[in-house]
Amino acid sequence: MAAEKNRPSNTISKIKALRKRELSVEELADGIVNGNKALLAKAITLLESTQPTHFEKANALIEKCLAQPNNSIRLGITGVPGVGKSSFIETLGTTLTSLGKKVAVLAVDPSSSLSKGSILGDKTRMQSLSKDPNAFIRPSPAGTSLGGVAQKTRESIILCEAAGYDVILVETVGVGQSEIAVHSMVDFFLLLKLSGAGDELQGIKRGIMEMADAIAINKADGSNLEKAKLAVTEFSRALHLYPPKANGWTPKVMKCSATENIGILEIWHMVEAFVRQNKENGYFEENRKTQNKNWFLQTVDEHIKQFFYQRPSFQKAKAELLTDVEERKISPFYAAKILLGHITKEL
Repeated sequence: MAAEKNRPSNTISKIKALRKRELSVEELADGIVNGNKALLAKAITLLESTQPTHFEKANALIEKCLAQPNNSIRLGITGVPGVGKSSFIETLGTTLTSLGKKVAVLAVDPSSSLSKGSILGDKTRMQSLSKDPNAFIRPSPAGTSLGGVAQKTRESIILCEAAGYDVILVETVGVGQSEIAVHSMVDFFLLLKLSGAGDELQGIKRGIMEMADAIAINKADGSNLEKAKLAVTEFSRALHLYPPKANGWTPKVMKCSATENIGILEIWHMVEAFVRQNKENGYFEENRKTQNKNWFLQTVDEHIKQFFYQRPSFQKAKAELLTDVEERKISPFYAAKILLGHITKEL
């Protein structure tokens, strides 16, 4: 709002008119390619829309953006709530923009199960970065998607890359299976941990440790510095217990302090070394291709689900079987089999 007050009245009128008007795919695509943040935000809103009329338009827009060349790095960042993800992302983001890079942050905001609204509001948690002209922050409510990862995050990545953003940072909620979903759409997966909070033992779990390309012990400053050094040693030992990664990369453990801006640049240099190595051995491009195939298969699953759920006969049969399940007249497993059998007969 403060930025708008400093603009001429005719410019403000044009911006307001642009926000209200339904733009064509070509207008949105041109705006994205030319780096217009307002149109990029509007395009992501279009992707997130559940209205059937917006579906084809969103698909056409993605097709246009996919055709744009890009040399981006997709970096996934996860960690339990309170580990300092937002502070880390803000410090990393401002560090990258100071190096001349354009940074997009796709922060998946936890959604209230009651109001369905976003809880944290990432733009309020990343105030400095949100004002940076070379940064774009898009908090998306997690809704009911797997593990809290916004359903349209993959498509949003494509739009941000078409807009010329060099680094795409994807933040997870840090709970449930969000890590698995984010890992399937990024090039580098960073796990943030705390020292002295039981994380040394809690973190040594096969799934998340195997996915991580690096572990960063955050808040390594002041009286916590010695604990952080100990955590680096403990996690480094733990990583040696796991088999080597298919790409030949050896996961690293580093310490950092987002609030003091210590170790952040070193972490970025590590990410660059990772990307360099993976491009040289061909794994980087192969991984992107695999991710696109998985994206396709997951989208097929989603569309099949929507196809069935939108059929009145499906809704009717489901309601009847739900009643039978509630009254213990039939097992949930057999009810599901009957429901699918009932629908497939119609096809």
